[in-house]
Amino acid sequence: MNIDAAKAALSHLDVEENPNAIRTASRDFFWYSPVLKARMDHLLADFVVRPRNEAEVIEILKTCYAHDVPVTTRGAGTGNYGQAMPMRGGCVMHLKHMDQVVSCEPGRVVVQPGCLLKDLDAHCIKECAHELRMFSSTWATATIGGFVAGGSGGVGSVTWGSLRDTGNIIRLRVVTMEEEPRVLEFTGEELARVSHAYGTNGIITEIEMPLAPAYDWVHIFVSSKDFGAAMALAEDVANEDGILVKLASVYEAPIAHSYFQRVKPHVEADDHLIGLMVAPHNMDGFQTFLARRPDCKMIYRSDDHDWAKKPGHVFEYGWNHTTLRALKVDPSITYLQVRYAYPDHKELVEKMRAMFPDGEIIQHLEAMRGGGKVAFGGLTLVKFTTEERLDEIIAMHEEAGAQIFNPHRYTLEEGGRQHTDDTQLGFKREADPKGLLNPGKMISWDDPEWDYKEMYSYPAMQKADE
Repeated sequence: MNIDAAKAALSHLDVEENPNAIRTASRDFFWYSPVLKARMDHLLADFVVRPRNEAEVIEILKTCYAHDVPVTTRGAGTGNYGQAMPMRGGCVMHLKHMDQVVSCEPGRVVVQPGCLLKDLDAHCIKECAHELRMFSSTWATATIGGFVAGGSGGVGSVTWGSLRDTGNIIRLRVVTMEEEPRVLEFTGEELARVSHAYGTNGIITEIEMPLAPAYDWVHIFVSSKDFGAAMALAEDVANEDGILVKLASVYEAPIAHSYFQRVKPHVEADDHLIGLMVAPHNMDGFQTFLARRPDCKMIYRSDDHDWAKKPGHVFEYGWNHTTLRALKVDPSITYLQVRYAYPDHKELVEKMRAMFPDGEIIQHLEAMRGGGKVAFGGLTLVKFTTEERLDEIIAMHEEAGAQIFNPHRYTLEEGGRQHTDDTQLGFKREADPKGLLNPGKMISWDDPEWDYKEMYSYPAMQKADE
């Protein structure tokens, strides 16, 4: 690895050498996990370069390839699993300048990866009265490229499913890291090669996404003393054919009272909370639907309320923002990502609640559509004590039949289904023959025989004293 030679060859580009700026660009939200924080806090790039266009991306990849310099790409760095952390130092390629909307029409948008989700939505709403089908709760700060390369679903998944579901990405334009980088375009089945691949096998330089009609969504909070009633409301409204929703979140008590500061004056410690986004033309229907549920009460609606302090977007209480809000109050909090699969999702949630009656874990659920059925993704709050106890909690979930997508691991496989993705591995062999793209994040490249019995530790990880 010849860092000096690579930096010299790229010195005419926007290269960052300020140590504080390099440290900032070398980090994401890995610190959500005390496990990852202990292992990754020291990681640091040698330099940061910010390309302005695809031609500069190609030049950076070609230069770093020639000098054996690893390249880790990043957007806003809002990912939670160390996806954008440079395991071997080298170059961090920050795509912040590549933020232009290329074209927009009803139903689709073409955009560069560095565009913020909120800016992309604003552009699409202005130009064609459409909006993104789904986005992360970090909508105000995250980029579309980071969402596609590192996300799996979010606000909108209650209707549209996950990002990797057929039709939720239209096209990706990708640059390889070879002696002579190639520019490839993927559609259809080929999208699985690089979507949610953490930039381990190609750099996304253009994205075509589907859009849906835009609405001035009504943001709603509903409270209930009965957790089962709260869970049923979220599932049932998601399945209500005549009511269009973009979010249905469930927060077990005492989340709302303990961690949602602007909601706290309006709830009691034993109140469970449901967060919803409902299309404005469906509010009459929603009120009819809610009136049939005496155990549930609407306490806030964004278009008609008497709260002295508005809570802001309800989606910023859901998904990964729930954990963030809890962390600000109690630094011992961390979380799990759990799949409660249809048709036993509600029973499985209740089983987990019964296994942890003392509040060591607290349920936070997001209604998600998958295969035409609504079930729950859990972003369960966990009161962290030790890594060993966290592993026990994970094992208890898995033994009960609740699948864990482990947010305390930095590799693709361990944060997923714990097996090799042959499609992504095959493309890495083709597109990144030296293994320089975001090294350490794909176990199957480093150690095809890994058995997942313990946490993977990348042998070439930059050491803390380097």
